[in-house]
Amino acid sequence: MSTAPETPVTTHTASPDEPLDLAGIGIGPFNLSLAALAHPLTHLRTAFYDQRPAFRWHPGLLIDGATLQVPFLADLVTLADPASPWSFLNYLKTRERLFPFYFAERFHIHRAEYDAYCRWVSENLPSLHFGHQIDAVRWNPEHEAFEIDFTQLGTEGEAEALGRTYARHLVLGIGTTPHIPLPLRPLADAPAVPVIHSADYLDHREQLLAADHITVIGAGQSGAEIFLDQLRARPTGREGIHWLARTPAFAPMEYSKLGLEHFTPDYTRYFHALPERVRDDLVPRQWQLHKGIDHDTLAAIHDELYRRTLDGGWPDATLTPGVSVRTAGRVGTTKVELHLDHTQQGTRSRLTTDAVVLATGYRERRMDTLLAALDPYVRRDAAERPRIDADHRLVLDPGVTGSLYVQNAETHTHGVGTPDLGLAAWRSATILNSLTETTPYPLPTRTAFTTFGLPQPTTPHLGPVPRQGSTLVPQHRR
Repeated sequence: MSTAPETPVTTHTASPDEPLDLAGIGIGPFNLSLAALAHPLTHLRTAFYDQRPAFRWHPGLLIDGATLQVPFLADLVTLADPASPWSFLNYLKTRERLFPFYFAERFHIHRAEYDAYCRWVSENLPSLHFGHQIDAVRWNPEHEAFEIDFTQLGTEGEAEALGRTYARHLVLGIGTTPHIPLPLRPLADAPAVPVIHSADYLDHREQLLAADHITVIGAGQSGAEIFLDQLRARPTGREGIHWLARTPAFAPMEYSKLGLEHFTPDYTRYFHALPERVRDDLVPRQWQLHKGIDHDTLAAIHDELYRRTLDGGWPDATLTPGVSVRTAGRVGTTKVELHLDHTQQGTRSRLTTDAVVLATGYRERRMDTLLAALDPYVRRDAAERPRIDADHRLVLDPGVTGSLYVQNAETHTHGVGTPDLGLAAWRSATILNSLTETTPYPLPTRTAFTTFGLPQPTTPHLGPVPRQGSTLVPQHRR
């Protein structure tokens, strides 16, 4: 049986005089991608840290049968290096599953399989160090390196030892955090009635199934999958489930071929070159590119609802879009009352329920505490957000000679593709090319049929239109 690639034994601690070339904070899919692509670059000394004891990818949402919304080619490495030993196909080979996968004809794999693949990579890369909590990051001008303090944690999360390491460059991949709307935060913090975020769904699934009535809030993919899972498991005629959404409809995700080109490097470069005010106006209006629902999931929901009408009557399931939760409170000790506003009608209503699942998405995790000592060096935009250059690097004071890269913290500068798994390998390769000032990973100059902008003439006379690529979009200074 094939095994994982052979990996040299490395040490992750570094001295001021011999710092690491790159230290990564956080080990989610994006920094895991970076670590995998950095692995064959033997001249680079790298180390990646995460406080968790092992890799886990959205464990609360690994619902049976749920699939990724991106093709399997959007693994950690393939779109930058198809020959990488850390590809999903090589993972299948190590498990002697290539032929079953071939005959299954699956373009979109199960989430649980993606999680297993990432865990395989994480268990075999020597540069990864779990059980390490990063406490502080400083710039050491004397040694021209970042100084990183960490606590090594035991199996139960207890502090075992303190440590310090140094790195010439940093990359932050600290991920996102579940978002709980303000009106529901007091309820989510109290344990009496289950008001949970979708990130913890599987931990509470049986408790939710035992409730006479539940409410799912949120019209994205997670909300749809949870609604479907609960619907399928509840008895016909006694479903007792309500699905609420702020969006005007339970809308499908934009999945046309040309629509998907918003998740290409071409569009990322175009978006980055736009003025800040234009970018800020654009992102909220593109919600259906990444917050809609998969067509197959919508079809499955409708099929399940229809099946329950075959014997006459309608299922006890209510789907209401265009609604926001104004306030919420407890009724006695076993129920929750939601105060609702309907946007288009301008009406208000109340809904009493036994449990609430908040499929309300995620927000970029704040870096303020971790990077407090670096704050004076960070250059910010008009909204006080970090300025980030085209190579995913924070714009810092010139006195900091090291680079500080970010992964999945740059939607405001790089657009809707920022959290998309399909751009993971390309962004990792971009970072490594920038870091090494060479091209270990040659990247395509053109990735979309769509031309996202008009060229600016360099002379008063318009010449022939150049080919699509980064040269088509004028690069505004930041």
